[in-house]
Parts: sequence; C-alpha cells; structure tokens
Amino acid sequence: MNEQHTPSILSIQSHVSFGHVGNSAAVFPLQRAGFEVWPVHTVAFSNHTGYGKWRGPLIPATDVRAVIQGIDELGRLGDADAIISGYQGGSDIADAIVEAVALVKERNPQAIYSCDPVMGNAKSGCHVSDDIPPLLRDKVVPVADVITPNQFELGYLTGREVSDLESTIAAAHAAREMGPEAVLVTSVLRPEAPEDTIEMLAVNSAGAWLVSTPYLPFKRNGSGDVTAALFAGNLVRGAGIAGDLSIALGNTAASVYELLKVTYESGSAELELIKAQEAFAYPQCRFEVTKIA
Repeated sequence: MNEQHTPSILSIQSHVSFGHVGNSAAVFPLQRAGFEVWPVHTVAFSNHTGYGKWRGPLIPATDVRAVIQGIDELGRLGDADAIISGYQGGSDIADAIVEAVALVKERNPQAIYSCDPVMGNAKSGCHVSDDIPPLLRDKVVPVADVITPNQFELGYLTGREVSDLESTIAAAHAAREMGPEAVLVTSVLRPEAPEDTIEMLAVNSAGAWLVSTPYLPFKRNGSGDVTAALFAGNLVRGAGIAGDLSIALGNTAASVYELLKVTYESGSAELELIKAQEAFAYPQCRFEVTKIA
C-alpha cells in the first residue's frame, strides 16, 4: 500500500452516547491506529442495552442507505479499503448492509468486508431480535470476506457444537464454506487450554493460527467490537485475507489485551479507550502466535 495513503474504513453498526459499544467502541481505536473511519449508525441509543434500560431510536434502513448514498455522491465511496459491520438494530438493516457492500466493491473491487455477526454469547444467549441471527446467517455472512464471531455465534452460524479446539477449527472451515475467506474466533474457551488463559483463533485457506493471552476475570461490553475493528484494520495493512494471518492476529491480541488490562485495573464499568489509547497504535505486549494447521 502507498505509504502516503491513509486507509479508510466504512463502519456500519450501533452508536451509543454513553459508553463504548458498536461505533462508539470501534471508531476511536481505528482512528488512533491511523485509519480514516466513516461511521454509519444503525441505532442511536443513550447507552448499551446491558444496563437494562436505554433510550433512543433504531435507525431505519432507509436512513442508513441515505448516509451511504451521500458518501457515494461525493465520489468517495471508492476510497474505502474496508467495510465493517456489527450490531444491526432493526431487521431491515441486513439488506442495507448487503447493498452497501456491493456498492463499495463496485467502486473499489479491492475493498474487503468484515462482518461481526453480533448475536450474543454462551452465558447470556442471544441479545438481539429473533429475526437477526437467520438474516446474518443467510444474507450477510455469505457476502463477507471475513467474519469475527465468538464461539457461540460460530456454533449458530454453522449448526455445529463448538466445544474444543478441533471442533472450533472445523466450524470455522464450515463457516468459510458459506462464503468468507477468513474467520476470526474472538474468544476461544476450551477444556484443554492452559489455566487462566483465553485464546483467539484465525482460520483461512492458508491455515489456522492460535494466540493465547492471560484471562482477566471480568467482561466489558464492546470488547468484541474493538477486536473486530482492529482485526479488520490489521488485515487492511497486512498480507490480506488469504495470506499469513499471524501478524494481524498478534497485533489485535496485543492491543485488546492491553485495553482490557487497563480497564480491569481501573475498575471502570466501561472500556477505558482513552486511557489505553497507546495500545491501539503502539501495543507493548507481545504474545506468541502459533500456526496449528
């Protein structure tokens, strides 16, 4: 990539005014890492729904389309190196995302689309409308170049039990058969893993890579959104989606671990994006990435 080119990412996902999830989690880390980011919001909530109460609207798909059309009318949509999507809000957003991906790729065939198929997790189950998971599986994931599910979401997408490393790799390849070239499993928990660790797994046609980081005994909403965004950014700057994923995986793991460590040590109820911002540009931690297949 031309050194003078600042890569641009179109990010279609939720927005909250207080706290950090969706675009409110993804935009600043990408900007701090040196990307132009064009946020397109699918909801405009006061806060994330994990608080149990929130206010604000779902953004209609017509408005999402209008924002993207406006960027296109400026003649800039072809400057996008990547599209990322996350929490969709209404069930009408899936079609708008698919249309946006097709339009960006028409303007720039080299652009990649990374889908974070946000549904829920193993502990709390699905936290989206019942309409969303099948739309993700049947409409959105098939047009993605990259997907970034957790184990729970990967199991839903593929209809497989995902419980250990072997089944996780098999499910990732099953997901690849649906359309994506690369799969990042953002939080791998398996009985045979070393104690007090958590892992991420990246799989594509060239192989499978695993990275392990210390397990921090807490959870903060938005960490998956940051992970998905930074992985997409690292892919844009790296060897691409079909090559060696080890650098993108290692850089992402380093940044996210440092963010979570700062958040954990502060006791904050929200991700400490500002306090941990150096982690997005210059992560200090380094973790070994192992090619396992």
